[in-house]
Amino acid sequence: MAGALSSAAPAIQWYPGHIAKAEKALAENLAKVDLVIEVRDARIPLATGHPRLRRWIGTKPHLLVLNRRDMVTPAARQAWDAWFRSQGQTPWWCDAKAGTGVKQLQQAAIRAGEALNARRRGRGMKPRPVRALMLGFPNVGKSALINRLVRQKVVESARKAGVTRSLRWVRLGQDLDLLDAPGVLPPRLDNQQAALRLALCDDIGQAAYDTEAVALAFVRLLAALEPLDAAGVEPRLLERRYGMALTPLPDAIGAAAVAAEGGLRFQESSLLMPFQAAAMPASPDVHAWLAAAAARHTSGDTLRMAQRVLDDFRRSLLGPIALELPAAPASGAHRSGDQHREHQDRQEHLEGHE
Repeated sequence: MAGALSSAAPAIQWYPGHIAKAEKALAENLAKVDLVIEVRDARIPLATGHPRLRRWIGTKPHLLVLNRRDMVTPAARQAWDAWFRSQGQTPWWCDAKAGTGVKQLQQAAIRAGEALNARRRGRGMKPRPVRALMLGFPNVGKSALINRLVRQKVVESARKAGVTRSLRWVRLGQDLDLLDAPGVLPPRLDNQQAALRLALCDDIGQAAYDTEAVALAFVRLLAALEPLDAAGVEPRLLERRYGMALTPLPDAIGAAAVAAEGGLRFQESSLLMPFQAAAMPASPDVHAWLAAAAARHTSGDTLRMAQRVLDDFRRSLLGPIALELPAAPASGAHRSGDQHREHQDRQEHLEGHE
């Protein structure tokens, strides 16, 4: 299997029945909405981008929200901000849990509706609230974001996948109506690199993956990210947190492991952008580290230790860590007048919180 997972680990796949049902209902409601608010996980902005999104929304206005901004470093935010703008997309950074960036997002949605109502007035029709669809992968924080926008708990929210299971409309003042949709996933996770990131960030159900294999892959990925300042992996992070140093495999054993797992160093490097892979250290002995950590903390139970490591990452106990970083942004990207205005707004917002 591709990625940092062992070739013996089962493929990561998750497409529960409620998601298939929700996608059908989503298709039936798309014609009713004026605007799509897409929510992604700031730790993995590419892995939480749905491949069908562009086909679904067509020419409708689209706001990209990167939620959980608190869980990545300021350097990672700046790098992704520049990268998305180079692609012609303005990202809106939010922390739905604390409410950071939510007011700015609401104002952007209302501005997007101004053009809609200008057209309605031109046809002799009365203005109406903007109908916005909140869309994204499971557990990226859509429901928490809606509750923040409404300023009360109107939809169920929890940091696990699959809480929202049906579509529902939520009124937000006189200017905005929100359609809350369940998390959507591709029917098959063909990109196992992205699937691994989804598992690490708890953006798919736990039944979809082998916990121990994913934790081992996470330890490998931490070693690969440590030389990259923007990623946020502190030097000797695992040793300081768990009291066990992560050591490299001996050259001969490492070469054998690479061959046994289908080219591990190539697979690890494919988790990163091309310029990042060059900085990757020697293959770490992740199995020895997990066994030693389990002996110290969980009476030798490696599964419990694996779950503990994943939980610590998901709760930010390892610090803010970006699992994806972009390549250098393209230069000379053209912005329209509206994009330029949003760019200025966002720069002021970012500078006010750095």
